[in-house]
Amino acid sequence: MIRNLNILMVGTSLLGLVGVYALKYSVEETASEKARLERQIDRQEADLSLLQADWAYLNQPAHVAPIAVRHQAALGLEPVKQEQFGSMDNLPMRPVEEPDTMALDALFESLDAGIDPIEQLIETN
Repeated sequence: MIRNLNILMVGTSLLGLVGVYALKYSVEETASEKARLERQIDRQEADLSLLQADWAYLNQPAHVAPIAVRHQAALGLEPVKQEQFGSMDNLPMRPVEEPDTMALDALFESLDAGIDPIEQLIETN
């Protein structure tokens, strides 16, 4: 009986040992994959930074202006004229609305009479 128990314990220990080593190597493989991906992300971020710098340089007005002048006829480009923008005279006037004096007068009258409209609203709800 004890011998069978010892064999069972040794077998279980060996299975546990194999499981732990398999888990260890799996974790190490995952860690190396993570490190590889982080290096790849760093390289891509560096490339993106370089591309953004190139884009900023290429979009500078001093760089774009000679190209626009060179292709002005082909693209049908013309300088902006003042007439293309509206003037203040073309804007509609804001409608003038008179304040509702009757509602304000009714509110002040009810307050003078000792009636609190907020309290009435609270009581009804």
